[in-house]
Amino acid sequence: MVNLLENLSRRFRLAEWPAAGWLVALAAGLATAAGMARGVSCGHDFDFHLVSWMEASRAWHEGVAYPRWAESPNWGAGEPRFVFYPPLTWLAGALLGTFVGWSWTPVALTFLILLGTGLATRRLAGEFLDEPTATLAGTLATVAPYALFTVFERSALAELAAGVWIPLLLLFALRGAASARRQDGFAAGLAMAAPLAFTVAACWLTNAPAGVMASYLVALAALVAAVSERAWWPVARAVVGVVLGLGLAAFYLVPAAWEQRWVAINQATDVGMRVEDSWLFARHAAGAGIPDMAFHDAVLWRASWLVVATILLAAAGLWVALRRSRLDQGNRVFWLPLAVLLPVVLLMQFRYSLPVWDVLPKMRFLQFPWRLTLLLGAPWAVFCAAALPGRNQRGRGFSIVVYTLLFAVSLGVAARFFHQDCDDEDAVVAQRTVFLAGTGVAGTDEYAVRGSGNALVATGLPEGCLVSDPLRPLGVAARGEADGESPEWTPEQHSCEAVARARLWQDEHKQLSFDADRDGFLVLRLRWYPAWRVTVNQAAVEAVAQREDGLLVVPVKAGANVVDVRWSATADVMWGRWITLLALGLTGWIGWRERRLRRRRKISMSGAQIA
Repeated sequence: MVNLLENLSRRFRLAEWPAAGWLVALAAGLATAAGMARGVSCGHDFDFHLVSWMEASRAWHEGVAYPRWAESPNWGAGEPRFVFYPPLTWLAGALLGTFVGWSWTPVALTFLILLGTGLATRRLAGEFLDEPTATLAGTLATVAPYALFTVFERSALAELAAGVWIPLLLLFALRGAASARRQDGFAAGLAMAAPLAFTVAACWLTNAPAGVMASYLVALAALVAAVSERAWWPVARAVVGVVLGLGLAAFYLVPAAWEQRWVAINQATDVGMRVEDSWLFARHAAGAGIPDMAFHDAVLWRASWLVVATILLAAAGLWVALRRSRLDQGNRVFWLPLAVLLPVVLLMQFRYSLPVWDVLPKMRFLQFPWRLTLLLGAPWAVFCAAALPGRNQRGRGFSIVVYTLLFAVSLGVAARFFHQDCDDEDAVVAQRTVFLAGTGVAGTDEYAVRGSGNALVATGLPEGCLVSDPLRPLGVAARGEADGESPEWTPEQHSCEAVARARLWQDEHKQLSFDADRDGFLVLRLRWYPAWRVTVNQAAVEAVAQREDGLLVVPVKAGANVVDVRWSATADVMWGRWITLLALGLTGWIGWRERRLRRRRKISMSGAQIA
């Protein structure tokens, strides 16, 4: 296999970027095509992402570049989805949907993410492996077991996209070890801190659980490198990079953290989504107070096998690579942290690791221990690629068979066991039709207004409902309705004394004009949230008593009324923006100083050579 790759490298110039990039792109294309051969996979989170993309696109058409509110959830009453969900993937999905169409957006986004993951892994591997082997690592990264499980079984495209940044985090955290040995600690600590900061920020802006993992990954890699190099520069670089990275992402992180007090964010870690519910191969029996977790356990079973298979294959590749001296001890600063990740991730899958989950801040936000397998995509690809057999003909043939089987089995398992066929109502065309009709979709539990329930929001509500009692229930539960189903509103129920129609109804700006025959209250088809600023006849008013369904209630007077509701930037949003600007300035200064130090070193080295 070594000779084969070297021959291909010489003939097709695989060591150069364009050819190697095309090879990784081919692998990403095959992975995408194999998983999508039966059509788009409607995994667990598919509906959530598709609606988010369409909501962001609609906001752009309404003149809102960075939306905060999604209108479709809760049957048109909306939720602050974009306050809490990181922006990069829903912005990317909206952009792709605008240009390639909504039916092709999941396919295009999957391909681009797998391509980015492969190229990033190739770049990391290129620091300590020869170029052909690094290219092989990049191609294998596109079919990493957990990546395929994430995209086809779960449709967790934001988490999949975060995998692009993991190899780059390690690259920027550890790069320049050789030159660092010749520098003072301060210079080495600043080196690569700027790109590391931008990568940390990108990870947080892609997927919040991945941001937590990324921060701890940088810390672990820095500690391993510090011990290996017997130097403090890796820790200094990690601290600077992570702190600045959090600052760069503050425009999202500060509101997302502060405004959790306004929503039922604890629903994200309810039964079935707690760390202790998902230990390796765990099983749960339904009983008193315990919901039926059969579906949870089925997913956990598959995820557990993925964890074991990924670690075993990566460990076997590492063992073979070390025995055959494929990993240079001089470059151990790169591959040693990858090796340490394997036992760390494995140990975190068992119940005796619970104190670690409890002590480390925000670790419980990961929900599932098996999510840590996201960090193993790069080690799996790198160590499998590095475990090349001997240079004889028999070894080359065996290598071709092994890696062809590895690639084919990964794709076959994804296509056969991970792909989720779409029900009629989940298909892209059907969801697009519902979106355009404006009937709305179910809300997200953790984004519900605190003290209210999503299941209490009625379907079919008008934009505004005039009532004399602000707490009057709207909608009636259908006979024989299952628990958790929303009630339905119809005009014949007469729960609205009058109906107000909107003359402007955008995601973040609503305006209703109507005549009221008496003083009363207007219940809007809109969830209450502190960021809404309400005026009645251009006079600011405060929302009244909170309803159980969380709908916004506005007091109105008899006569003509113009109710205007606009989204506004709260104080925490402004704080986040200022912190991001400050971090951007500091990161730019560090990057400028690093380039200046590099120029000085080049000049001094040139002078020494001339002398």
